[in-house]
Amino acid sequence: MIPEVSKLPEAARIPVKKVIEVKDLYKLYRVGDEVVRALDGVDFEIYEGEFCAIVGTSGSGKSTLLNMLAGLEKPTKGSIRVAGCSIEGLNEEQLVAFRRQNVGFIFQSFHLLGTMNALENVALPLTFRGVSKRRRMQVANQMLDLVKLTKHKKHLPNQMSGGQQQRVGVARALAVDPKIIFADEPTGNLDSHTSQEVMELMRQVVYQQKKTLVMVTHDNNLASYADRVFHIRDGKILKVEENQRHTKREET
Repeated sequence: MIPEVSKLPEAARIPVKKVIEVKDLYKLYRVGDEVVRALDGVDFEIYEGEFCAIVGTSGSGKSTLLNMLAGLEKPTKGSIRVAGCSIEGLNEEQLVAFRRQNVGFIFQSFHLLGTMNALENVALPLTFRGVSKRRRMQVANQMLDLVKLTKHKKHLPNQMSGGQQQRVGVARALAVDPKIIFADEPTGNLDSHTSQEVMELMRQVVYQQKKTLVMVTHDNNLASYADRVFHIRDGKILKVEENQRHTKREET
């Protein structure tokens, strides 16, 4: 249940516009003679401006669910409406166009190009949109300033720490001005201290930029940074928790 908007501080008010709607979602796989239900009748909604975490152990269905939301896998049954578009019926070309216009990704393994510096890595996704080089560099500069990497813009990935590389990943996701950001175990390759720093950064930046962030993780501690936590097991969402610690978001 979403808190009553009028009772939250101005910076914490969650808009009531739905940005993701999932109804009766199933994903079935056949393994030999057995049918595996990776997703088993999932229903939920995510609202514009929310930071939501999907939490579960390995094999719970969380990664499958994220892939469905991003249009990387097709459901066996059910509907997925993302940013006003019903994506379950789109073909591959349409899905590529949809992701390019609406979605940003933050990966566990960073996925930075080793021959490009931070500035070039952040600017790269804008190339596929036909954005001019001057504008690409302008946006990349702004995003790297936002994630506090002003002094590292010319550094190659191997000249940066894991935490700095993931900051580049956050900046790259934001550069395309996405409606939704999907993060898949974004701190999986970081130590606990650096993980905390990256999570704080992601939360602050998402709220400042008024983005919707959906993160998949197996770590309940990381999930505590989110507004709402979806607990998934055996392809079913067992419960949805609100994190009251975030009812006073970044009011300073």
